[in-house]
This record gives sequence, structure tokens and C-alpha cells, in this order.
Amino acid sequence: MTQSLPDYRTDLRRRVVEPVVLCQDRAVSGVLSQSSLIGRDRYLAMLGDLLDRAVAGNGSAMVLRGQAGIGKSALLSEIRQRATQQDLTVVCADGVENEAGLPFAALHQLLRPLESEVAKLPVSHQHTLRAAFGQEDGSPDLYAVALAALQLVGEAAAVRPTVLILDDLQWLDSCSADVLSFVARRIGSDAVFVLGATRTGSEDSARRAGLPDVMVEPLDEQAAAQLLQAQAPALSGNLRLKLLSEAAGNPLALTELPRAMAQTTDRVVEDFPLTARLEAAFAARSAELSEPTRALLVVLAADVTCDAGRLLRAATQLANTPVGTAHLQEAIDVGLVEMAGPVLRFRHPLMRSATYVRAPLTQRLDAHTILADVLADFPDKQLWHRAAATLGADDTIAAQLELYAQRSRACGAIMAAVSALHRAAELSQRPDRTTALLLHAAELASETGARREAKNLLDRADLSNLGPTERARLAGVEEVVAFQRYDDHERRIRELVDIAADVHTAGNTDLAAEVLWRAASRCFFQDACDQSRKAIAAQLDSLDLPAHDPRVLAIAAYSMPWERGSDVLDQLARLDPDRTDADAMRFLGYAALFLGDFRRGSAYIDNAAGIGRRQGRLGLLSGILGAGNWSRIWLGEWDKVRAETEESRAFAEETGEEFYLVAGRTNLAMIAALRGEADLADEHLRAIGASPLATGMRCIQVAAQQTRGMLLLLDGRAEDAFAALTRVYDPTDPVSHPMRRWWIAPELADAAVASENTDTARQLLADLPELAQRLPAPMLLVVDQYSRAVLADDTNADSAYTDALNGHVGTWPLYRARLQLHHGRRLRRLRRTAEAREPLRAARDTFDALGADPWAQAARNELRAAGETSTRRSPTARDQLTSQELQIATLAAEGLTNRQIAEKLYLSHRTVGSHLYRIYPRLGITSRVELAGAISAIS
Repeated sequence: MTQSLPDYRTDLRRRVVEPVVLCQDRAVSGVLSQSSLIGRDRYLAMLGDLLDRAVAGNGSAMVLRGQAGIGKSALLSEIRQRATQQDLTVVCADGVENEAGLPFAALHQLLRPLESEVAKLPVSHQHTLRAAFGQEDGSPDLYAVALAALQLVGEAAAVRPTVLILDDLQWLDSCSADVLSFVARRIGSDAVFVLGATRTGSEDSARRAGLPDVMVEPLDEQAAAQLLQAQAPALSGNLRLKLLSEAAGNPLALTELPRAMAQTTDRVVEDFPLTARLEAAFAARSAELSEPTRALLVVLAADVTCDAGRLLRAATQLANTPVGTAHLQEAIDVGLVEMAGPVLRFRHPLMRSATYVRAPLTQRLDAHTILADVLADFPDKQLWHRAAATLGADDTIAAQLELYAQRSRACGAIMAAVSALHRAAELSQRPDRTTALLLHAAELASETGARREAKNLLDRADLSNLGPTERARLAGVEEVVAFQRYDDHERRIRELVDIAADVHTAGNTDLAAEVLWRAASRCFFQDACDQSRKAIAAQLDSLDLPAHDPRVLAIAAYSMPWERGSDVLDQLARLDPDRTDADAMRFLGYAALFLGDFRRGSAYIDNAAGIGRRQGRLGLLSGILGAGNWSRIWLGEWDKVRAETEESRAFAEETGEEFYLVAGRTNLAMIAALRGEADLADEHLRAIGASPLATGMRCIQVAAQQTRGMLLLLDGRAEDAFAALTRVYDPTDPVSHPMRRWWIAPELADAAVASENTDTARQLLADLPELAQRLPAPMLLVVDQYSRAVLADDTNADSAYTDALNGHVGTWPLYRARLQLHHGRRLRRLRRTAEAREPLRAARDTFDALGADPWAQAARNELRAAGETSTRRSPTARDQLTSQELQIATLAAEGLTNRQIAEKLYLSHRTVGSHLYRIYPRLGITSRVELAGAISAIS
């Protein structure tokens, strides 16, 4: 079966990817190689150091940013030459503007020299890469390709240190950009150096992924004068000063403007932007060429990846006269282009843009039409040329672009699909069709977290006369890209309910349920009044979906927890769901976690995360891992919380899900507080407070406030802690949350006892026993029993502590240990010293196992006051390993191989091996078989 998407890559396979040695910039001829890096010692020293580190096995990445012509390519060329001289493996690729819509084009260009290493990969990775590059049938997921590419680079680096050099990142196709950002973030333990360059201000994936970068600044006055003297020694003094002023330290300008002035007039240094002046200089140079050669350059500008044979055939048709190698040589001699294997390329992107933009419109359109004919073997490239050759509307090409978008989406090339849909919308004849296509493009962009692109697409659409289905789809996009635009969230919830009703009436029940989920989510994120909640529930009932439908359970839990929560818990207990459906698992997990059934909810979330890992759905993973781990804190699974939250934040950076970056900080802040890392917890809290994404988000604010209260409590500032925590019980306070405020009852009770505010705390928690009966979720039962025991008077305290420790609290290690500490402290205060020691010992041991140092120290202090000394906690693996190292060690202890661990954590298997090599001596072991014992000792 022919796969259209990969067809164009056959053309790429025929190229000889042979990077060219560049000078100060690609527009500078080879005679300048000795002076081309004047004034760049600082950058060369930094890049040379990173290269040396990579050779030593400490992989790193760097992105050079700067204006056009500033010398980024020269720096890349210098590092390439140094790496080549050291006999390292060097692979290079350039972003190509008119290949930006072709998935994995740049990635294949980059990795083609490593094809000999592909056979070392697992068969599944081999198939994935070959399918991505058009060598086999298939539509692999984006992050499956990313993981396979990471393993391939790792295999190459195991043979020889490897350098990946990428120029013009701003024009990489989005799939390649995302894959390469993924790889660059995970090479810390491989002998790999990733070096890229991009234009200033470009919104490339390297910036979204948070890769380190450096701005390449203009040359200083002395270096600029030195370079100009080397290029144009005969210039008069006044003209030299004029050029130095106009060039402003730009090496390309210092090279090209003198030449242009010698050939034309002073108009090239008139007062208009430098980029435009350089383009004018290049255009003036092309005016020297013969008509056939100019036609050749126009064709090249229309498709810079076209091989020389097709290029000459297309130019012959465009010029209507034979165009041959003599014309190709003419273009090379004038310094506008150069050969790179069988491919002709412009020496600088500005040369390409100058040639293309200044060509007559009819000639540009003819060039694309002719290229579409000569590229008949490559349907996808042909389609894009036909689209570029079309003025006005063309529904046939629009329909073909829409099919292309479907294929792109199937293989994870979401932004390629977005580009295709956008162009299809421009070519569509009917306004309603244009709107539908733009809306679809915005939906896809929002899936990847590309909020700016989604907003721009919506701005281009006519949203004034949408039908029910389009309104529902628009609502879904807006809830992702413009959630906080709606200041009146109650009104927005009512709007969403009305939209759901309309689309249900139109016959689309699934879309109606999706919109209702958006409305219910606002109840979780921001809260809602009873009227809004009842409206959601009533509309949900009208959908007539099965009672056990995961969407029904999640929407009911979020919108009507006290009224329907008990029934939802009952359904969850009896349900036997499809555990291969990630979305179903996610909805069930959210429902259970929100209601307080943490163990069941965590199991569902783990299931959904496992599916997301296998499918490479990093966007799904960033949300699942971030949302599910707050609950694990109270189950005492702190190492897992920290590891998975940091992993979630890494995924969120790669997928653009900024909200989960902020939300993840709430987990990390609380873990730090519980472990006595107050400065780290404060750092996270400050970042949450400074983020506009956290404003008005009660689910985040209540967690942050609980952490503040915890820090104050553990710091001995009980009165301040109590004041901070009482705010949570004021429904009008932004830090209050209708469900989560009850989960804070233990902290409130602790602070109340320490500050002698027990009566006030009892009043604030007066409704909790009845609520726990209405909604008998484990979390509510635990916090109810705990707070009743802590706040009990002396008459009822003994029975309250016994009931709690023998009941629900006794099965939750953190709350059990905290209650044992309270119990022991109370018994000692009542001079029942012998009785106090047993619960205090148990509390100390549990706190030590959790790593809860402040509480462990408090238990030791109480034991000392009770006449029993207690040694300090011995360091454990937790203290010696990072969260990722502990995660790797735990998986290895469970019997997973390095490759299996790498697949699960999206790492290179050699990185896993390197981590284990460092882990063994820290744990005092020498082999993998000893890991299980070392890890179980701290479980």
C-alpha cells in the first residue's frame, strides 16, 4: 500500500548529506576563511568547552540566537571543523523554509549518515524510523520517533562521540524540531553535543523546550573595523565610517555592502532595515546574471531541496530555453550559491528570500507549477507546490490538503496538519468551509499546547455565524487556549451548558459530553455556585449515557460531589472498565481522586499513564502525572511523587503545556515542606504566586496555602499557621476550595492544638463528620477521624485515638505517624511516660522511612523528654540519589532491563546504564542483583 506522507523522503535519501565548511557567514567566499572569526573568541571558547565535555561523556546542548548575518553559521562551521579534526562523528542539517510542512524532513537529513547504526536498535525502533523516513509503510507517533532517534544517537555516541549541528532552526519542520528538542534534553550521560542556530525572535521548539541558548552579539568596533579592512582595504575614510555605522557590527553586512557599493551606488546604505539592505545587495548581484541563470535561481528559491537534475529541467521550462551546468556555474561564480553534494543551495537564507521576493509574481507561480510537474514522484511535495502556484480559491487542492492533514495527524505531525489546514482554508471557496478548516486547525494546535498559533487561527476565522457543532468545537479550543479570558466563570459555565444542550439536540452526544466535561472542570479549577452545578448535572442526565460511562462519573464527581459522590464511588467499586482505553482510565482516575478515593484513583491514573507511555502521548502524560500525584503525597509515596512530577514538568516543557509546569510546583513545594527543605518549598511557592496561570485557579491556590501553613507549623509558628489555614475555610477567600478544604483538617487541627485554638477549629470542622458520612471516601474518613482525635477533650481523647489508629487513619502511614506523635505527646503531658514511648517510637520510625525529618526530630525530642534516647536517622538511598536515579534504581530492582527502563522513562538505554553505574557505589552494592535489597530497605 502506498503511503503518501513519506513519499517525498525518497528524494532526501538520494542526497549526499555532506555539510559544507562555512566562513563568517554563508555569503562569504572561501578566501576569507583566515579572518572570518574575528572577534568571536568568547563564543568559540564556550562552544569548545561544551564540545570537550561531550567528548568526555557529559552530553550538552546549546542554541545560538542572533540576527541574520551575525555569524551564527560561522560558529557552527568552526565547531564542525574542530570535531572533524578530532575524528568525532559529525552530522548536520539545515532548516528549509519550504519544507516546514513536511514531517521529519530535517530529521532524516540529519540522521541519514547514522543509518549503519539502525540495525543495533530494537526491531520496533527500526520500523519506527524507517516508517518516519518513508522506507517502510506506517504512520509512527511523533514521540515514538523521538525515542527511536534518541536510541540511535546513543548507539552512535557509544562508537564515537557524536556532534549534531542544526542551522536555521526557525525553519525546521515541527516534527523534526520536536524530536530534536526531545533528544537534546536527554543526552546528559551520552557523548553527544547538540548545537543549533536560529534567528532572533523566532518561536522555535528549542525555546519552548527550554534548551540553553546564547545570543550572538554584533562585533565590537575594533573587530568590525578589522573585518572591513580585510574585505575592502581600498575604501575611503568617510565611506568606511559610513559602512561601519550602517553595518552595526554585522559580519555579513561588512562583507556584502562594500561589494554592492562597488557595483551599484550608495542606495544600498540608505536608511532602511539592514535585512532589506542585504537583500537589495543580493538582488543587485543577481542582476549581473544571464536570464537563464536568473530563472535557475528562482526555481531554486521555490524549492531549495530540489536535486540538480530536476532543478535544471524545471529551470529550462521556466526560461523556455536550455539551462545547463554552465548557468549553474555562473550562479556559483557570482557567489550566491554553492554545491552541497548533488544539491545546489544558497549561501545564505537572505539570498534565497531576495531572489524569491523580487522575482515577478507570474514567474514565481510558474516555477511552482513546473516544480509540481517534475516532482510527480513525490506527491506531498507536489501538493504543496500546487498550493503555492494557486491564486484565489481551489476546492480540489483544499480537499487534498485536508487529506494530507489527516495523514499528518495520524503520525503525530500535528503542526504539519495545522499548516495544511490553514492553507486549505485560504483556498476554500465557501466562507463556512474556511471557518470549519481554521477551527479544525486551531483544535489541533491547542492539542499540542501551541496556544499562540491556535489564537491566531481563530482570529482569522469568521466566528459570527457558527452552527451548534462548530460552537461546541470552538468552546473546546477556547477552554484550552483562553481559559482565563472569561473573568465571570459562572457565566462561562452556563454558556458551556447551553452549548452542550444545542450540540446534543443536533445529534452529537459525544461532543456534548466533552463540553460538559469542560464545564465540570471549571467547578474543580475555580468553584461554582449551586445553580451552575445543578445545570451541569441536569444536562448530563439529558444525554442519557450509561451510569457507568467514565465521562458521566467524572462530570458527576466534579459538579455534584456531595449529592452524587457516594453513587459514583459505588460505581467505581463495581466497575470492570476497559483498561486499554487511556481516556476512560483518565476520567475514572480523576473522579476517584477528586472524591478522595486516592488508592483507587491512583491505580487508574497509573494505568492511563502506562498507556500514554506506550503510545508516546507526552501531552497526556504531563497532565496525568501532574494531576495524580498530589494525592500520593498523603499516601506517603513521596519519592514517586517527586520523580513523576519532575518527569511531568519535563514533558510539559516539551509539549508546551505551561499550566502543568505551574501545577507541578504544588507537588514539589509540599514534598519539600514535609522533608524540611523550607527554602526549596518557598522557591516553588514564589513561582506559583508569580504565575498568571495560577491566578484564580483555586485548585492550585488551596494547595499552595496548605503548604504555607505546613511550613509555618513545622517552623514552630503555630499561631501564624492557624491563621493561614483558617483562610481555607472561608468560601469567599481565593485560597478556599469546596472539596480540598476538608482535606486540610489535619493541618488545621495540628495548628489549633499548638496555638490553643481548639474551639475555633472544632467550629470550622463542625460539618466534617456529616460530610464524611454522606461521601464515605477514604480521604474524608481519614481526616475526620484524625481531626476528631487531635481536637478531642481529655475525657474522649483515649477512645478517639484508639478508634482512629485502629480505623482508617491506621492504614495511611503519614497520618498514622502524625497521630501517634500527638498521642505520645499527650500521654507524656499526662505523665503516662511509659505508655507514651511506644507510639513515639512508631512515629519516629515511620517518619524516618518517609524522610519527614522535621517530624522525625519532633518524635525524637518527645522520646528524649520521656527518658529514651534515640540515634539520628542513618542516610538512605533517598538521601544519596536524585529523584530520577531513585526511579531508575527502583525499576531495575523490579527486574526491568536497561532498555525497558529507557522505554518507560523516555531515556537512552546508555543513559540508564550510566546512572546505574553511579548508583551502585552510593548504595554500597556492586551488582544489579543487590538492588532489590537496597531499595526495599527504604520502602
